[in-house]
Amino acid sequence: MRIFIGILLVAAGFLLNWKTEAVVQFTGYNDWAEQHLGAEGGTRLLTKFIGIVFIFFGMLAITNLYKGFLESTIGALFGSRM
Repeated sequence: MRIFIGILLVAAGFLLNWKTEAVVQFTGYNDWAEQHLGAEGGTRLLTKFIGIVFIFFGMLAITNLYKGFLESTIGALFGSRM
């Protein structure tokens, strides 16, 4: 199941990066992104960044490395459970 979810995340991330203009036209512009990431194209940049994050977590899910990644990054904030 994790491989299927990973493939879906990678495919969604790929489509977000490939068809950025269609996604922006469908969802509209993001005021925060336009203000902080660039006056013209901030929403597109944010969409591409979200797509890259989807691809990253999809690859982590496919290779079964997501638990180790989360334990070493976010897990350090909550302490060990040993």
